[in-house]
This record gives sequence, structure tokens and C-alpha cells, in this order.
Amino acid sequence: MYYVTKIDDGLATTPLHYLGSCEHYAEQRLINRSTGSPHMGVSIGHLAPRGFVEPVVHSFEVSMYVFSGRLALTMQGATTLLSTDHCVVIPIGTTYSLHSFDEPVRWLLVNSPSELEDGRRQDTFFTREKMEEFDAELPDVRDPRNHHAVRFDAASMDLRALAGGTDVNAPTTSPSMATALLAYSGIGVRMLIDQRVGAQLHTMFVVDYQPTAIAHPHDHPFEETYVFVEGEVHALVDGDELVLHPGDVLWAGVGADHGFENRSKGLVRWIELQAPQPPVQHSYRFSREWEHLAQKLHGER
Repeated sequence: MYYVTKIDDGLATTPLHYLGSCEHYAEQRLINRSTGSPHMGVSIGHLAPRGFVEPVVHSFEVSMYVFSGRLALTMQGATTLLSTDHCVVIPIGTTYSLHSFDEPVRWLLVNSPSELEDGRRQDTFFTREKMEEFDAELPDVRDPRNHHAVRFDAASMDLRALAGGTDVNAPTTSPSMATALLAYSGIGVRMLIDQRVGAQLHTMFVVDYQPTAIAHPHDHPFEETYVFVEGEVHALVDGDELVLHPGDVLWAGVGADHGFENRSKGLVRWIELQAPQPPVQHSYRFSREWEHLAQKLHGER
């Protein structure tokens, strides 16, 4: 099972349960239970200039990736300033508030599991606390007290730039196996949100496909959402051929066969989400390997 949709900022509206607890806030809901996903909700969040969301707490895990503008996130007695390409995870049961400055803000919003829609239980609570005002500071990713925020740096996807040593004074996360770029078959993967920064129920990462890069059809024991941000990629999903471009969003459910190929001369990039978090083993089931076994044992094609 899969689902394809497209980002359209004109479709963003204020969620009904946010009315009276926010100003100039809207969401475009892309993936949720109504589209087939019990494990993740994916939206595009918007705050117009001088907008805010009052202190709120959820029974689900939240992460955000800022596409444009500056977003002030207040939680646990501090305010973090998130600008373009900053992302953050908000653990379950953590109260937070949001506000914008003199320009609009737009971000990718993820929650895991997806929100309840049948009314059987409330999963979002506005606490009616006073909105605290702290000095907003960009997250210092080198500071060991920073537990929840990271920043995507496009240069970190360049293997040539990573071939040399790193300046000890560089304002980046210290390089290690935990923060390393995963590269294979013309594909690069940079992890952003995972257990390292406090996420327990989902992951977020950036994927690059160089020209001629290909991933053979496979499936997973978890759900995935792909938010395409650059280039054109050809996909084969449950036997259907798709061509996906920036602004397209693809959700693949558990067991949905999918593969991708970059047939262009340019880079393909997307933000990928997984929920639940992948198991230590058997995250991938490649069709070609099991077809090979069938042929080897029974002569089947």
C-alpha cells in the first residue's frame, strides 16, 4: 500500500483543536491515519509574521525541519532559534511553544504515532501556562547540553570534502561513526533525527542520489515517507511506475515494494522519515535476493 500527495501551501488551515490557542498558525496535513498511516503524521507547518502557538503537550513524538524563516521553540526553560535546515525532536510529554518574528516560517512537521482521529482519546493538550520569553539562540551542536537539535549542512554530503581532517574549532557536531555519512552505490545518507538526539519512535534523514544511482525494489517492516526537495527521480512502487519531483510526497506502508533510480544528469535529494524506528536486523527485504533463491531452488523466474 502506498500514497502520493503534493505540498500545496494554499491548502494549509488552522487545525480545529488549535483554535483559540494560536495566532496565524496553519498546517497542510499530508500523511495521517486517513491516508493509511498509523505510525506517522506528516504536515507542513506555517506561522505568519508575529504568530505563535501557546504551550502545548502531546502524547506523541514530534520533530520539525525548518524550510524557511526563523522559528523560536521554547521548551524546558530555554528558547532555541531554528532557521533554515535546522531540525529538532520534541519528546513525548514535553511542553513547548512556538513563535515567529517579522517573516513567515515554514517547516516539515512529523509526529509519531499519527494523531488519533476517531475521538476516543485526546492526544494534544494546551496547558494554559504563561508563554515565557527567553533570549532565542541558535542551537550550539557542539555543546554537550544540546540534546534535541541538529542542522543539516549540504557540504556534509560531499565525500571529497569529508576525505580530509576536520578543524577542531569547526561549529559542527564532532565527527564519529554515529554522525558519519553513509555512502553506497551513488547514494548518500545523512542521519538527522534518531535515538542520538532523543527520538524513540521515528527517524529523519536526508538522502542524495547521484546520477545513475539506483536502489533495487525492496520493502520494510516499518513505514516510510519521502519528501522530495531536489531533482527528478523514477520510482517503482508496488508495481506502479512514478516520476517524482520537488514538492511531491510519497508514503510507503509496511510491505510496500519500492525502488528508486536517478536517470537524470543532476542530483536528486529528499528528506526521508521512518516509523517505527528500524530494527537492528532485517530492515530491508530485497526482492532480487528472494527471487534469486526461488530460481536457485525451483528454477523459477
